[in-house]
Amino acid sequence: MKLTRKMVLARAKASELHRVRKLNCWGSRLTDISICREMPSLEVVTLSVNSVSSLEPVSQCQRLSELYLRRNCIPSLAELFHLKDLPHLRVLWLAENPCCGANPHRYRMTVLRNLPNLQKLDNQAVTEEELSRALMEGEEITAPGREGPEQLSYVLSSISSAAETGRDPLSCCEEEADVQGQLRLKAPSRDQFPSFLQRDVSNSHKNRHVLTAVLLLLRELDVEGLEAVQRTAGSRLRALQEQELPEQAE
Repeated sequence: MKLTRKMVLARAKASELHRVRKLNCWGSRLTDISICREMPSLEVVTLSVNSVSSLEPVSQCQRLSELYLRRNCIPSLAELFHLKDLPHLRVLWLAENPCCGANPHRYRMTVLRNLPNLQKLDNQAVTEEELSRALMEGEEITAPGREGPEQLSYVLSSISSAAETGRDPLSCCEEEADVQGQLRLKAPSRDQFPSFLQRDVSNSHKNRHVLTAVLLLLRELDVEGLEAVQRTAGSRLRALQEQELPEQAE
């Protein structure tokens, strides 16, 4: 669902977008918050329990001081790049997103290294000691929307963590199917998977996890990258089909 002007004005009880200072959209099934770019006066925004996958729209909210994003679909800590130039941001709640991964300490150190002005992260006060440690133990994020080896590890670890806790690692992809990053890629549901893929997924949790990682990362590719993926996938598919033919003949 897309956050619209009408929804914003109704919830904020305001007459113009540029006058909105506080916005609460908790649990509204949102996937697209691009309208935030038109709210320069926004100071506090609650977007918890939605399906938001990109932080780019709030990068225009220069007065933003509190951002609540618990239980969304932020895929990678690379998205923190969009928050680095918000001078007044002091409170961030990002827990229960895929980007948090399976290593809480590593996650927290990386967030604090890139957002050292935070006073509270995930409802826990930030200490001076943590900020000092973050400089050594956190990872620097220098560009948005590009998955290097370190960012990829967060996605994969979060998928593994989801499996261990019994959560469906494909759920985020399905909930945010309307909007998939800048490329507007739609993640296929289980019913849309080819029959041979359904067999592979059902027979192997590992394949399921790898598939989920691929779906999450596809949005980060440009046209050239997607074409390369298409060629490679086509070659791989033909090879697998050729292997199946002799087996079927037997």
